[in-house]
Amino acid sequence: MDSFSLGACPIPISDYPAVLLAHGGGGSLSKMLIEEMFLPVFGNPALNLLHDGAVVDVDRGRLAVSTDSFVISPLFFPGGDIGSLAIHGTVNDVAMCGATPTILSVAFVIEEGLPMETLWRIVTSMKRAADTAGVSIITGDTKVVDRGKGDGIYITTTGLGVVPEGIDISPARARPGDVVLLSGAIAEHGIAVMSVREGLRFETAIESDSAPLNDLVQTILATGGPDVHVLRDPTRGGVASAVNEIAASADVGIHLEERAIPVAEQVRGACEILGFDPLYVANEGKLVAIVAPDLAEPVLAAMRTHPLGHNAAVIGCVTGEHPGKVFMRSLVGGNRVVDMLSGEQLPRIC
Repeated sequence: MDSFSLGACPIPISDYPAVLLAHGGGGSLSKMLIEEMFLPVFGNPALNLLHDGAVVDVDRGRLAVSTDSFVISPLFFPGGDIGSLAIHGTVNDVAMCGATPTILSVAFVIEEGLPMETLWRIVTSMKRAADTAGVSIITGDTKVVDRGKGDGIYITTTGLGVVPEGIDISPARARPGDVVLLSGAIAEHGIAVMSVREGLRFETAIESDSAPLNDLVQTILATGGPDVHVLRDPTRGGVASAVNEIAASADVGIHLEERAIPVAEQVRGACEILGFDPLYVANEGKLVAIVAPDLAEPVLAAMRTHPLGHNAAVIGCVTGEHPGKVFMRSLVGGNRVVDMLSGEQLPRIC
C-alpha cells in the first residue's frame, strides 16, 4: 500500500500540530514539510530532484499550458475538496484545448495555524485525483502567511499537455450550423458548495460533479477528430457565460433549448429556493462541445458511452444570426436573451 493511502499524516503532530510561518521560511521546517508531507505523496523522479523547476521529455508537437488558482470555501464539500478540485480544474482546462494533460506544478499558500491533518487530507486527495487523471505533480512551491490572512489554504496549479496533430480546438472555431452538446446535468458543483456553506439541507444530498474530463475529451476526439471545433468546461458563470464567451470569440449567434438542458430535480429545486438560474451556476465536471453537424450524432453517442457523459444531450446550435448573442427558447416556447453573468453569483466556489 502506498504511504499516502495509510491515512495517517507523517508530520509529527505532537511537535507541530499546525502549520507555522517557519514551515514556509525555507529552513529546516520547510525541508521537513516537503520531505515528510509532500514527497511521500507526490514523489516521482522529476519531483524528487527538488530542483527549482523540472525538465521532462515530451513528444514533438504543440503544447497546451493552463494555470488556475483555487480559493474555495469551505475547503471540503460533498463530492470533493480544494485538493481534488485543483487537480480537476487544471486538468480540464488543458483538456479543453484538445490536449492530453501529462504534468502539473502546484503552489500552496498556507495560513499559519492550518492543522497538519487538514493539509494531509488535502494533499492525499490531490494525489488520488492526479492518479485518476493520469498526471504527475513534478514541481511546486510552498508559502505560509500570517494567521488570519490566508483563509486556510490557497492552491495554484499549472498543467501542461500535448495537442495531437490535426486537432484545433478554439472558441473562435464555432461556425454557423454547428451543434452544441452538453455532457450532463448542470449546476451541481455550485449548489453542493452553497448547501454546505449556508447549512442548507435537502431531501436528497447534492454532490459536486468535480471530475477530470480528459478521458471524456479523448473519447470525443476519437470520434469527431478535427470536426470538434470547440470544447469548454462551464465553471464560474456556468453554461450561460461559457456559451456567451464562445459566441463573442467566433462572432456567431448561439440558440439554446431550455427543455434540452439537463438539470437534476433536486438541483432545480435548490436553485428555485435560493433564487438562482442553473445556467449561471458553476460546474466542475461538465463540458460543452461544439461540433460539425454531420458528426453531432456520432459524438453524442460516443459521449453517452462514457461514465462522465451518459446524460449528454444536444442543447442548441450555432447560427449566423445575431452575432455575439445567445438566445434560448424557454419551456413555454418564447425566446429570451441569455446574457453574461453580471458580478459573482456564488463567491468562492472554485
